[in-house]
Amino acid sequence: MHTGTDNGGGAPVFTPDPVALAHLELILSGGYPLPGFMGAAEAEAAAGAGALPDGTPWPIPVTLPVPEELAGARTVLLADPEGAPLAELHVHEAWRAGPQAPDGRGPGPRLAGEVRLAGPPAYGALRHLRLAPAELRARREAQGGGGPLLAVAARGPLHHRALARVRAAAERLGGDAPAEVLLLVDAPLEAQGQAPAVLAAEPLLPPRTWTAALTLPPGAEGDLVAPYVARAFGATHVLGGEPAGGPLPVVDPGPWRYDTAKGAWRPAAEVEEADAADEPSAEEVEEMLARGRTLPAWFTPARVAAELARLRPARTRRGLTVLFTGLSGSGKSTVARAVAEGIRRSGRTLTLLDGDVVRRMLSKGLTFSREDRDMNVRRIGYVASEITRHGGVAVCAPIAPYASTRAEVRSMVEENGDFFLVHVATPLEECERRDRKGLYAKARAGEIPAFTGISDPYEEPDDADLVLDTTGQDPAESAAEVLTALRAGGWLPGPPESGGGHA
Repeated sequence: MHTGTDNGGGAPVFTPDPVALAHLELILSGGYPLPGFMGAAEAEAAAGAGALPDGTPWPIPVTLPVPEELAGARTVLLADPEGAPLAELHVHEAWRAGPQAPDGRGPGPRLAGEVRLAGPPAYGALRHLRLAPAELRARREAQGGGGPLLAVAARGPLHHRALARVRAAAERLGGDAPAEVLLLVDAPLEAQGQAPAVLAAEPLLPPRTWTAALTLPPGAEGDLVAPYVARAFGATHVLGGEPAGGPLPVVDPGPWRYDTAKGAWRPAAEVEEADAADEPSAEEVEEMLARGRTLPAWFTPARVAAELARLRPARTRRGLTVLFTGLSGSGKSTVARAVAEGIRRSGRTLTLLDGDVVRRMLSKGLTFSREDRDMNVRRIGYVASEITRHGGVAVCAPIAPYASTRAEVRSMVEENGDFFLVHVATPLEECERRDRKGLYAKARAGEIPAFTGISDPYEEPDDADLVLDTTGQDPAESAAEVLTALRAGGWLPGPPESGGGHA
């Protein structure tokens, strides 16, 4: 999220968060039947009744959270993350969401109003496939399309079972020849995500398949809104799975299972239980990829397996961020340096982003306010995500006291690789006892305001991959514990080292 002060005409410039950016692109393209962002009454109606105040069905709130300094703005220029103008927002309502915000995105100010295109969008992965609904409808009409169009919203790879269901649904809908298919590929704006693996299956779909890339809201909201977006593209039906009462009729070919006797995917009712096999779970697929194993040919097409192996290489070749979080004096920097050395000796490309060093270089000038501490951690997370994107290992050791910011960093990194969180849970009393710099004493005396653990909170992680207490433990022993966990997870080659002296 970025705010500026001037676009040459006096209106503030604001880059919305990723969710609002996705909403904005679909509003501007015509994917949403909305003129702009919702006010309080509209958002509450959509969240509660699944409809706008006038009764028009619409399943989710579409809102624009803004920082406090924009709460009184009357016009705002909305820009992409590179600063290019996308739309001008004419504010007709400024409202404030409470703790139970209808959009589920936390309290704070929201701006509502109509948006008008300010410039063609250029930011975003797969831009050549990000067609406006009207453009795809025109292409289809020019090629003689006009019959049934089955929408398939793909938020992950299409394996053999999914492909069989699509073909069966298209044949049922089309009669003498398979119906046309609309493949909506969900891809994040800032990266391709799993879209290449989805597109790898495109040649295996019915011959008249139309493809468009877009960014849906995350989670269940994306599933709810996908049929409405499909309708804007001209879809007449949607593949089974969306909730009842949606805007399009559902074509549901039912469950399919693999028939080991016939070596084919078939409707579950036609497969003998003794011969039936189901897909591996998403967790099992991830583990196979992580260990460098080939996905079974009966489960997924070779071209999809190859793309997944490229996107998710074995963990020994996959980018990784190891983030240490803990109180000042917990030992995280000492352990992180020893872990970094162990990773370096394993042959992997390693970058150490120590909190104090980053403060002097990358984050020079930032204060210790909550906003600036969050910015410091975000900067570390951004650099780590870029290292991870290119297959390296980043070891980071900030205090990172706030759960929301750590979650933000995890999300940033996991778009490109893996994230491993180490909570150095050394008790406060032990951290104070080790206080070589006298920081805790100054904080107790009130000389250092907002000091983590004393006058400012440390939010202990509940999603740590490893918890360490360095009390009474040699740093080499703590580092060995981390390295053993990384080897066990497959990120480092070779068996775990024995003893603590090699960390």
